[in-house]
Amino acid sequence: MEAVIGLLLMLLGVSHGVETYCDGRINGAQCYGALGGTVVLWLMDSTSEIHKYQWVKNKTVILSGRKNVIVSNLIETRSSFTPSDGTFRINNLSRTDDGEYTLKSFDSRGRQLEPQILQLNIQGVETYCDGREDGAQCYGALGGTVVLQLMDSASEMHRYQWFKNKTVILNGRKNLIVSNLLESRSSFTPSDGTFRIDNLSGTDDGEYTLESFDSRGRQLDPQILQLIIEAPVSSVLLVSECLSQGEMRVSCSSEGGDSPQYSWTLDGHALTDAQLLSGNKDSNNIILRQDVSGQLVCSVSNYISRMSTCGFRFTDCSLSNGMHLSQRVLVTSQTQCTDSATAPTMITVT
Repeated sequence: MEAVIGLLLMLLGVSHGVETYCDGRINGAQCYGALGGTVVLWLMDSTSEIHKYQWVKNKTVILSGRKNVIVSNLIETRSSFTPSDGTFRINNLSRTDDGEYTLKSFDSRGRQLEPQILQLNIQGVETYCDGREDGAQCYGALGGTVVLQLMDSASEMHRYQWFKNKTVILNGRKNLIVSNLLESRSSFTPSDGTFRIDNLSGTDDGEYTLESFDSRGRQLDPQILQLIIEAPVSSVLLVSECLSQGEMRVSCSSEGGDSPQYSWTLDGHALTDAQLLSGNKDSNNIILRQDVSGQLVCSVSNYISRMSTCGFRFTDCSLSNGMHLSQRVLVTSQTQCTDSATAPTMITVT
């Protein structure tokens, strides 16, 4: 059974809590990480072939080593380096991690090899919602940014207040902002009536009401907006197991992600009930009939993110010796879907 892995990540940006991967072995690589998330950077094939190396940002040595020995790691409290495969993992990414990095390596004679420059870009998710209609449902990503359109223009409002649980968040008169309770991480643009909130947290979740008044002091109809903060879908784990009669049990799960929803495709088409022995095509656990074959893909999504595995291609659960395979496929963002890719975790025979 051949395992083929990969990812389709559909976001407005990169999500908080997501683990991204980037091949930085090519000079000039552009890599992306999620604010508050994790990035895995492939810096070299293996350190065993490199006599000495330094990974530098703005003349500051981040990582230093000799062959398989790590001499120093400036950010060791939130990172790890694996000499055997040359990957450097950084957790809890911040804006300060953004920038240009250079890998300097030397051979056994002390001669410097060609340096490799890598640009790491740290991004957050930004979502938009039109909150001008009463009862609007808006979604924001945990740790990300949301842009809420509260009105057409503040110049048309004599006075307005936007509040949550009787606490006034924003208060203004026409184009003049009187107060903004969240001014350290938000901004209001009177000309287009949009309110931008950065670094979203769970406390931002809730019901907000806009009260506005005309030039005669008459209150206009209030507008209620529900802001829902969700953690985006992170890495996807796909587990399959061949059963005794040749059926296949498959389980799909994700790390992180609020209110995940599951869907399946087989050879690019939506999985049908006729192809299932048991389970629902919208659930994360299914059993496929014995005669079903093809490339199976699991997608996990919520309102702010979507992630799909390239899954695996199978034709028969049974091996020639009558044994069966159990398979685990772990997929994280930026994993490439190629015919030569194999499962990065275990494949066991049962």
